[in-house]
Amino acid sequence: MGNAQRKFHSKGGGSKAEDGETQKQKESTESRLKKGTAEKKSQKHLPDREGEVNGYLHSDQKSESPEAEAKKVSRSHGAGSQSAGGGCSTSLPPTAAKLKSEGNELFKSGQFGEAVLKYSEAIEYVIGLEQSPDDLSILYSNRAACYLKEGNCADCIQDCNRALELQPFSLKPLLRRAMANESMERYRQAYIDYKTVLQIDSSIQAANDSANRITKTLIDQDGPSWREKLPPIPVVPVAAQLHRWDGGNFTSENKPSTAAMHNRVAGQISEEKFKTLKNEGNDFVKKGKYEEAVNKYSECMKLNNEECTIYTNRALCYLKLYKYEEAKQDCDHVLQIEDSNIKAFYRRALAYKGLQVRKKNMAGILKHF
Repeated sequence: MGNAQRKFHSKGGGSKAEDGETQKQKESTESRLKKGTAEKKSQKHLPDREGEVNGYLHSDQKSESPEAEAKKVSRSHGAGSQSAGGGCSTSLPPTAAKLKSEGNELFKSGQFGEAVLKYSEAIEYVIGLEQSPDDLSILYSNRAACYLKEGNCADCIQDCNRALELQPFSLKPLLRRAMANESMERYRQAYIDYKTVLQIDSSIQAANDSANRITKTLIDQDGPSWREKLPPIPVVPVAAQLHRWDGGNFTSENKPSTAAMHNRVAGQISEEKFKTLKNEGNDFVKKGKYEEAVNKYSECMKLNNEECTIYTNRALCYLKLYKYEEAKQDCDHVLQIEDSNIKAFYRRALAYKGLQVRKKNMAGILKHF
């Protein structure tokens, strides 16, 4: 990926001859980087709307470090030992920490190409050591932020993938990857990332707005069956959802209790599971597999027994299976909650008709005995 694959050998110390050679290598690398940056000038830069999604400031405002900008979106997640203000990470070796700090300063001043160089040097240095994967993930995420600012979405996505391999379900690379995919009109991938982010922190309004905007685009693009063409949305583990509260950003007065956090997370997981089961049930109906659909809808009711749509859907399946009494019971339940539900009235009428026909048939059979 160009800058990501360059090797850097300046790790501090060594003889004067080595320093001279290192300086030449660095100057050569900087020259290549500036040339590459100049070639990318013609690329389309991300509009301010997309910058807002990732917590970036508008183009007429001063940039902050990648960590500080992402912190505007979420309170603290997946940062490990990363300093909130974008300073040196205390767990990084001094040389790598210095390179990272220099990269942050260059980023703040809008010198994104030069910041890429610093982060790349830090990455190469850390890769040669047995360093915490969290530290390396942060460096990849920071470099991805630079690529995103330059409009180099392909390299941004690659660095976000690397960051997420090292630190799964980290908010910042998820948001940056979502933005890059949206900019490249990869709407399904962007939608999945935004929905994953909202599982981790549902208070990120920008991610919610983006998901809604992409939903409209996908409906226009794929029609009513747009959900069927989506990859599965990953279920975020409880540990990853709780981890976003780490970092000391809450006082003892306003930090949620452990029980409250677990309840919130459990509620989110149940909601996602409910949606998945409902969609699976709908798919079975479309395929004419009504028994399987009934099972899925019944599982939905264990998670949420107040949504009327599940009962009317199951009633339809019962009608198709000639289980008229069960269909009537589901419709009766819905009408106790919503006394004007049209589907419930219609399907209960069909159930009554089925029961009457069955009764007449049974009477006709009994006459012959």
